[in-house]
Amino acid sequence: MSDSLIIRNHRFIWGSRTYLMGILNVTPDSFSDGGQFNHLETALKQAQMMIDRGVDIIDIGGQSTRPGAKQITLEEELERVIPIIKAIREVSDIPISIDTTRAIVAQTSIEKGADIVNDISGGTFDRAGAFHDRTMLSTVAKLQVPIILMHIKGTPKTMQTLTDYQDLIGEIKQFLQERIEEAITLGIKKEHIILDPGIGFAKNYEQNLEILRNITEIKTLGFPVLIGTSRKSFIGKILNRENPQERIWGTAATCSYAITQGADILRVHDVSEMYDVIRVTDALTKNSY
Repeated sequence: MSDSLIIRNHRFIWGSRTYLMGILNVTPDSFSDGGQFNHLETALKQAQMMIDRGVDIIDIGGQSTRPGAKQITLEEELERVIPIIKAIREVSDIPISIDTTRAIVAQTSIEKGADIVNDISGGTFDRAGAFHDRTMLSTVAKLQVPIILMHIKGTPKTMQTLTDYQDLIGEIKQFLQERIEEAITLGIKKEHIILDPGIGFAKNYEQNLEILRNITEIKTLGFPVLIGTSRKSFIGKILNRENPQERIWGTAATCSYAITQGADILRVHDVSEMYDVIRVTDALTKNSY
């Protein structure tokens, strides 16, 4: 695993501390915060709040990936994400990731000021286009930017019917290894690859817990690992909380545990609270503060 990654004026030194990715969904239908930030003014205000409270990366998504979500058009996705990327870039050099599975959205977002591509499909949804240079991994290779490769089966619309595994962790590792090999073959640098085991994506309650208990196994692939548990339904099941916004402290517990298991980046909605969780857990486990 490469020791570090530099994005604009920000250096990510893997293993030295845990990095905080703040979620900014500019969508009307995301599972937890749909409709809250789908106007430019509210989205920019939320981004500034996250920056003020210590976020390391802002992850912008225009396509909901909640279970059952339907695909929007390319034009709709671009209309949602590009204005907020441009607006943030006018006021801050904070690293921005674009949460998309479309190569054109990735390329346009990077051109307008984003820095990282966060693809929930690991580059598999956009790989069979008529123009090979427009597939996701080839596009990212040309852009020479980092990419987050996530494990998923099916699509957000179908994934919760695809939770049968013979060997959950082994199959996740095999999928990610295949994505790594294709990415490198197409020209993506090793130091630009970050992995996400895909908690909540084609995983049931027990499987989500199993992934958290086996982050160290995912780390054996040799790349930084991102974990996204924020407000997810398995936490709601444990706490008997149907409202995702009431799962903050359950999320905190999963974040703290994920750090002890080697997570490098945590993707969260509640930046202020998880910033504190990270600082204290890192102080205990990494002596970083």
